[in-house]
Amino acid sequence: MKITRRMLLSGGAVVVVAAAVLAAGFHARLSGDGVADGSQAGGGPITAAASAFSTDVAIGVEGGQVVYGDLVLSVTASGQAEAWRRTRLTAEVGGRVATVPVREADRVGAGAVVLAIDPVDYELAWQEAAARKARAEVDFGERTLFDGTLDPEVRAERERAARIRSGLDEAELSLRRATMDLERTRVRSPFPGRIASLQVVEGQLVSPGMELMTLVDLDPIRVQVHVLEGELVHLTPGARAQVRFSAFPDTVFTGAIETINPIVEEQTRTARVTLTVPNLEGRILPGMYARVELEAQRVPDRIKVPRSAILERDRRAMLFVYEDGRAKWRYVTTGLENEHFVEIREHPETDMVRPGEVVLTAGHFTLTHDATVRLVDSHREAGTGRPQ
Repeated sequence: MKITRRMLLSGGAVVVVAAAVLAAGFHARLSGDGVADGSQAGGGPITAAASAFSTDVAIGVEGGQVVYGDLVLSVTASGQAEAWRRTRLTAEVGGRVATVPVREADRVGAGAVVLAIDPVDYELAWQEAAARKARAEVDFGERTLFDGTLDPEVRAERERAARIRSGLDEAELSLRRATMDLERTRVRSPFPGRIASLQVVEGQLVSPGMELMTLVDLDPIRVQVHVLEGELVHLTPGARAQVRFSAFPDTVFTGAIETINPIVEEQTRTARVTLTVPNLEGRILPGMYARVELEAQRVPDRIKVPRSAILERDRRAMLFVYEDGRAKWRYVTTGLENEHFVEIREHPETDMVRPGEVVLTAGHFTLTHDATVRLVDSHREAGTGRPQ
């Protein structure tokens, strides 16, 4: 059948009329029968589309407790690890290396042989010196054979002259020197430590004074930092120190201040402070970069919160307290602080926190008062708080 222009126009009119009827009926359902107040004719509430997608979802946040106790004020500095003791072992006699019984990083005790030079030439020299001494002793005995009846002073003078003429003094010195040289063919560690920077191999020819290896004592480890002159007055030898090394970012090592250099450098206005850190396992190695917190002052009986809990709104310090799944906004007055904690003080114009309460420490920057929250281990992984 052929569709005419008249039919198209008629069909369009029907569609328009139908749409109008549906709209009128929908309007009647909304406005008629007393439904304008949001209820149906049967008296049941109408659920709005917005309410079906509620935005009141618990936001994942991290928290920390309010604590009561000492507040440790600290001085921060940076430096690097150094061996407690370090020495370069050198050859005291020349010759060919016979054995090297150690490798780098090996642990050795005090007096352990770490290198041996071929001793044959030195053994021969010792035997020759011993033979010369024996001949000199015979000559000395012949020269003083009948001196036993002489006056003691005369006898002592004759013995002195006989030692010179027989060459006994020189022979004894030669034997002592040969004994020392023979002993020096075995290089020993002067203290317990670990071998480092080994520079020779078996069969190599060495000369006196040539560097062979380095010996380091790594327990405890020494850390040297430079502290500004204005902060030195708060430090005392023996005070505790917390040390973090870049190689172990998640580990805090505890040490102590060993010495404080009494001289302030003119150019930097700092003085050297030396710390000792136990290193029984030898994990800390010389040269490792360290960040240090030095205990400068201990203030007792303070209420303190984690530093990350403190925010600023309207140029005032505030924090959020976790209460029954809600974030409660409180303005507070802060006091002393260190890198980890901030003291909260009583003030008539601000609120206070109590030991044991939980304050929000992460994921709380954009919260509002009374926001719905939930405590999580990591707010980044928890996202907005929706079930993971």
